[in-house]
Amino acid sequence: MRLLRALSVVVAVTFAVPASAQMSFEGLDLGGGKKKPNKKPPPKKKGDEKKPDETSPQPDVELPAEGLDLSKPAETKKKPPPPKPDENKPAPTMSFDAVDVSGKTGDRQRMDAAITQFKDEAFEPAALAFFEISQDPKMAAMQVEAEYWLGKSLYKLGLYNSSLGMFSKVLGRGSDKNKFFKSSLEWLFFIARKTTNETVVLDEIAKYANYEFPERFRNEFRYLLARYNFVYGKALDDAERKGEADKAFDEVKRLCLMIPKSDPFYPKAKYLEGLSYFRENKLEAALESMKEVVRATRSEEGRGETAEARNLKNLRELAFMQLARTHYGARQNRYAIFYLQKVERGGQQWLESLFEASWAHYRIGQYEQALGNLVTLSSPFFRDEYFPEALILKAVVYFENCRYRESLSIIEDFENIYGPVQEELNTLVAKDMEATEYFNVLDEVRKKNKAGQVKKGSVDEILERILNLALTDKDLKKTVDSIGELEGEIDSFGGKSDAFKYSNLSKALIEQMKAQREGLIKKAGIMAKAKLDFENGQLKTLRANGLRIKFETTDREKEFLQELLQAGGQKQIVKDYKYTVAVSDDQLYWPYVGEYWRDELGTYQYTLTKGCIERSSGSELRE
Repeated sequence: MRLLRALSVVVAVTFAVPASAQMSFEGLDLGGGKKKPNKKPPPKKKGDEKKPDETSPQPDVELPAEGLDLSKPAETKKKPPPPKPDENKPAPTMSFDAVDVSGKTGDRQRMDAAITQFKDEAFEPAALAFFEISQDPKMAAMQVEAEYWLGKSLYKLGLYNSSLGMFSKVLGRGSDKNKFFKSSLEWLFFIARKTTNETVVLDEIAKYANYEFPERFRNEFRYLLARYNFVYGKALDDAERKGEADKAFDEVKRLCLMIPKSDPFYPKAKYLEGLSYFRENKLEAALESMKEVVRATRSEEGRGETAEARNLKNLRELAFMQLARTHYGARQNRYAIFYLQKVERGGQQWLESLFEASWAHYRIGQYEQALGNLVTLSSPFFRDEYFPEALILKAVVYFENCRYRESLSIIEDFENIYGPVQEELNTLVAKDMEATEYFNVLDEVRKKNKAGQVKKGSVDEILERILNLALTDKDLKKTVDSIGELEGEIDSFGGKSDAFKYSNLSKALIEQMKAQREGLIKKAGIMAKAKLDFENGQLKTLRANGLRIKFETTDREKEFLQELLQAGGQKQIVKDYKYTVAVSDDQLYWPYVGEYWRDELGTYQYTLTKGCIERSSGSELRE
């Protein structure tokens, strides 16, 4: 009995364990029923189990009374255990990119899913998703956000013009309650750096001139706005609206003054400022601005040949050209030659600098150097360049040296080459055509020349050269380049996936770019017509000058023949010049025998072996 009483106490203590200890096991039956197989519960991730609420009351448990019958297990009242997880179902895996959709609407979930695709660099499906959201009337509240993300997606796909159109939509909705307005303004600058023609973005940026731009884009904005006003001012000048043009150029100078010297856009701004002063005939201020451009673009050793370094070099050469032209206009020819010689050999402005230097050399009587530069311009390497005035200058030099026969022959060559061209231009500009037709005419000539369908020396070949000359106008060239860029972007849709290529989004974007292309063609046509009109007037003037030289040459020859008859055939009008082949130590004299070598271009000096009796070669210099 003592043994049984002790055992009874042990059993009672065992069954008196608190219920909370039993609850820590998932449905484990401590009763005397059939024992269930001991299966290991499925693995759980950290945080899956919920800790019991320490403040909640414990379930009621009936404690066994003394003298409990051991033949029967004690019954306890407890809440039913939680349902067991499906042991055959695999444990859930954690996703780090999972979107918390608790409390979010279906529309918000749809937008977040598209944003996730963008962040995963799936830009094509993201763009399609954003486009569908922007077109869904039921999601009108998210339209601006969808357009903003669509603009970013198109930018990532390299469709910069399409991206610009989308950001323009966002900006067009105004800044009130538009949290994407400021970010869209910033994206305009990113696009401006990618597109060929920055003026495509200038019109858009100019609309928001009164808004405060972020600090990091502020000086770039000032420069781009100055560029916009400069181009606008030039157009007003061409339209003979001087009062409005003056205001535009005043704004150019005001904006340029706001850009600090330490900013990368400072040299470009000073160049625009110098051109504005030159237009107003404020030559001292113009010269100082251009000299500042030269100082600010001085190359640093070790900088390397980056795109930015090349741009600065081109800007530096443009400043040298403008310095030379300003001095030439003031008849300071030696200063003009000094600056023209600063232009790097083989650079974009090199041939133009040789041609303009020829006139400066002619003015001070350095005929040999003037003719030497013209030899370079007439070389086969530059056959496609357009310098009709070079023949006039050459004829004038021979006339000045009493070489009348050669002068008349040069004038005859000029008339044979450029007479038909001027007549063709005159007919072309006299036609009452749309602006786009003028561009198409020149573009057709360009395509023929590129395909080799234009005969050498034909009118079409010279018209092609005039087109090339027209494209030296920076604004016209950029407009033409933009047309090509749009055409390339349209063609790029063919390389996209079928889902993107044949989507409504692609159709809408292509139609938008075609309309933009038509607008640019019209703009380029107006600029091309103006350039053709200008060149037509220039050729008329040159032909008139050639005719005058021809008359004067004929008169001089007539006077000489009369003097020759009176002198019984003994009078001479020309004599042999004394010349020497001696050159400085850093030069080598090499006689020209009809062959052109690239390393000799730009170094020629034409030796006048005979000329006027009263002149000694190279000894008389005159301003």
